[in-house]
Amino acid sequence: MKFWNFIVLISVLVGAAFMLTSCSHTKRTTLENLREIPPPAAPDSAQVNLNVGPDGTTLLSWIEYNDKDIPELKFSTKKGEAWSPAQSIVKGDDLIVNYADFPSLLSLGGGLVAAHWMASPPGSEGYSVRVAFSRDGGQTWSKPVVPHRDHSDTEHGFMSMTPSPDGGVAATWLDSRKLAGGGSDNVAMMYTTIGTDGTLGPETTISSRVCDCCQPNSVRTSSGILTTYRQRTDKEIRDIAVVRFDGTKWSEPKTVFDDNWHIDACPINGPAIAAHENQVAVVWFTGANDKPKVELAFSSDGGGSFAPPVQVDEGNTIGRVGIAMLDSGSAVVTWLERGEKGGELKARLIDKNGTRNPPIVIGSTNAGSSSGFPRIERSGNTIMIAWTDTNTERIRVSELDIKN
Repeated sequence: MKFWNFIVLISVLVGAAFMLTSCSHTKRTTLENLREIPPPAAPDSAQVNLNVGPDGTTLLSWIEYNDKDIPELKFSTKKGEAWSPAQSIVKGDDLIVNYADFPSLLSLGGGLVAAHWMASPPGSEGYSVRVAFSRDGGQTWSKPVVPHRDHSDTEHGFMSMTPSPDGGVAATWLDSRKLAGGGSDNVAMMYTTIGTDGTLGPETTISSRVCDCCQPNSVRTSSGILTTYRQRTDKEIRDIAVVRFDGTKWSEPKTVFDDNWHIDACPINGPAIAAHENQVAVVWFTGANDKPKVELAFSSDGGGSFAPPVQVDEGNTIGRVGIAMLDSGSAVVTWLERGEKGGELKARLIDKNGTRNPPIVIGSTNAGSSSGFPRIERSGNTIMIAWTDTNTERIRVSELDIKN
């Protein structure tokens, strides 16, 4: 009997050793080969944004000042390893230049591109959104339309665009029309569709009271459009929520996680969202309990429920987050962290089970508002990150390879 017990013990130990060896050789996704891809932007360029189209073409947009000191919205495309020469979309003294509320491009495929920016007439205290389309990859642009029906002298901006089922744009923005006349301090989040011919769909109020200057962010899932934003309750709790549009109506808001952050002013630090089919990840900044941190929460049911959040940052964060989703359901997050010499832009891969990979320093900038909001997009097996480097006083773009 003792002999057989010995044989069983040896078998168990050999099996355990085999399992440990197998686990040690399990392939994990990593981010490798950080490299810079200098864009065709002038000095003093800022307000950078990224978008990757259905065919993998990357669109980079930014604002720079021309030789007459007039702001100009420009863009460049990248397919392969080279950026195209910079092209102008719009320019003028009425173009709004704001570190937190900045233009974007959206590739809809087949050379169809939508662009949005903000403009303010001379003497106005507010500003409005403009949306234009190009059918030839940005060579020419349509006459811009204003998506919001309100034209009061208040702020309309912080727009997020996603493709709509009819081939146009589904647009979400923050709207200050209730502030006109001083009767309210409520900023609403609104929604409409914009056809490629400029036709506007119905205008809908998604939420009548949201955080004033925290940009909402929308993404398409298998269940419809999912939008994340910073709520604002009557008690000034400003946590992150999601709402879903199923093609007919918007759902009631659902808090991603109850940080219970009480703050009497807008932190100007909105959330970001990414999705692959019904796998969703939301990342956000919170200052609850006087402990600033960046948190990430995963959902496997299209945003119906979220797992407990994972802390992303290293303990001295500024926020200003971005996110890209991998097909595996894992996510790559970017954020700004305070360092010894100012601000550092960092990226981190977080597995869908919450396991944090080591952070990667992408570049440096300052910790103030002039560093803006870094942007991140995935193109196939590449992660692209764009930001404003206040040390070199221009926008920069870097890439990382996704290795499985």
